[in-house]
Amino acid sequence: MKGILILSALACVSGHAMAKDASEPDSVRVLDEVVVAESSAKAPVALLPLDVRIIGQDEIDDSPESNLLPLLQNRIPGMFVTERGLAGYGVSGGAAGSVNIRGVGGGNKVLFLIDGQPQWAGVFGHSLPDTYVTNDVSRVEVVSGPSSLLYGSGAMGGSVNLITREADGKGFHGSLRASGGSYGTQRYNARAGYGDGRWNAFMAASYESTRGNRKGMDYWLSNQFASLSYKISDHWKTGANITLTETKADNPGPAGMSQPLGMWTKMFRTTASVFVKNHYAISSGGIQAYYNWGKHKIDDGLSNGRPRDYLFNSKDYNIGVTAYQTVRPWSGNDLSAGFDFKHWGGEAWNESKDGSGRKEIVDRHVNEIAGYAMMQQSLWRGRISLNAGVRLEHSSQFGNQWIPQAGFIVRPTAPSRIKFSYGKGFRSPNIRELYMYGPRNPELNPESMENYEVEMRQWFCGGKVNIGLALFYINGDDMIQTVISGGSPQNVNTGKFINKGFEVDATYRIDENWSLTANYAYLHTSARILAAPRNKLFGEVSYTPGRWQFSVDVMSVWDMLTEQSSENYALLNARVAYTFPFSKPLTLFAKGENLTATEYQINYGFPMPRATVMAGAEWRF
Repeated sequence: MKGILILSALACVSGHAMAKDASEPDSVRVLDEVVVAESSAKAPVALLPLDVRIIGQDEIDDSPESNLLPLLQNRIPGMFVTERGLAGYGVSGGAAGSVNIRGVGGGNKVLFLIDGQPQWAGVFGHSLPDTYVTNDVSRVEVVSGPSSLLYGSGAMGGSVNLITREADGKGFHGSLRASGGSYGTQRYNARAGYGDGRWNAFMAASYESTRGNRKGMDYWLSNQFASLSYKISDHWKTGANITLTETKADNPGPAGMSQPLGMWTKMFRTTASVFVKNHYAISSGGIQAYYNWGKHKIDDGLSNGRPRDYLFNSKDYNIGVTAYQTVRPWSGNDLSAGFDFKHWGGEAWNESKDGSGRKEIVDRHVNEIAGYAMMQQSLWRGRISLNAGVRLEHSSQFGNQWIPQAGFIVRPTAPSRIKFSYGKGFRSPNIRELYMYGPRNPELNPESMENYEVEMRQWFCGGKVNIGLALFYINGDDMIQTVISGGSPQNVNTGKFINKGFEVDATYRIDENWSLTANYAYLHTSARILAAPRNKLFGEVSYTPGRWQFSVDVMSVWDMLTEQSSENYALLNARVAYTFPFSKPLTLFAKGENLTATEYQINYGFPMPRATVMAGAEWRF
């Protein structure tokens, strides 16, 4: 009954065609030429005939979340993220944070990037969800659909590009935030920036901890970020940044075990990059080198009721250089070209807890080199835009891979748009699949998929109302699966799937105080895909009278497969904030999640928290 009431309320709200005005510079936006912000992507994202959305700085700052994934899940219709509660996401047994877009995800099939630099653990190939914090990110560019033309392996199902912060304007400024709430959860963050027109420096730090909603799920995370850039001239800019993240998560194992598992995972990650960028009237681009390194130490807990006598260890790296340039040789034409080199891999071993021995598991690396080109041509005063591109990627492991993409954009009237696109995406097998444990197979080829998409969008009432519909068809091939061959398990390229469905989103900025937003995604899959709900619905009402902010949202999921069941749930959340009219603003805020105390789980055996509350304060200077 509780879920039915929530769904009924949401159905009434969504009938008003919800959200913030798409023309607002910092709201969640469906990308169009008039709202394109300067991007660190390899080509202007407006050139892509795919479904592209931007989550802006105001949206991130207004969110009480410390991690970006819950915010993205609500704002991107076809995105779903596995969760296990307040205790982070983790990287080993019982870990969550698997992201899929339109049912394509897991195993790093959705590529996360920081300022265009690919982020994943080089040994196991998985993403690093605990490192995607809100404190050092100014906006996020999300592409639903294959982004392998620009980014290569891993961007098979889509890409999420996190654009880091810089100092806003000239002088010194920053903020301090602290909050606490259910299950002993504490969150603190600080950031500060300085700019003088040429130099720009920014630093951010955050810390959070919790006891978790179950005994033995303690968790803490520490994150630091720093960047420095220098504007050489009106056309050239150089800079560097670094991020350090350390976290430890305890895992008692699935609920119902007669004895807690007693597992823990400790992780340390470093990401660093240097860049030089240029921007001219007819050309823009840059070159950057990056380094992503990490180490993990894991106690796998009990074995046959007894503690293991060893710890699992791994070190991994992802090193690369990327160069890209977009030129506009004549009116209406954009030609983008680029070059990528990646060297990634790592080692893993078991080490005795008493320090008496070490057993090597793997020590491998892979080299990838690629070149790509993409062109867009506008015709009939921008009514039609044609887009096509191709990428050739060579891997030391599997050889060559050709990646085509093509599409067009039609604007029948000024406030309307239709997109059509075809694209291919792929994912290289990771070190684990190639060289680790019994099923290893060094002859594996990349997974691949073809994506067909049509998106239609219409603006009304001077941009106050924005309604979109996207239809997609995905054909996946060569999925890596473990099968029994000759009496032994082996990884082989044998899996296939077809995903198809549609997504609807609507926004309505009623007036300066009221805004409504809603989105719905329907997914049909031919294969059994975990954590890919058939139906996902989100709706939010926001009211901002003066210095007050109120918001209520509902997220409903049904027909979602877990390892041993199918889940249906609806979550009611609310937030309130008030900003005092001081010269240096002070904001008090409180939020409640799952206010109806719905019972549900996404990772099977890890029940999610019931109703939780958080409250805190933020001071901006």
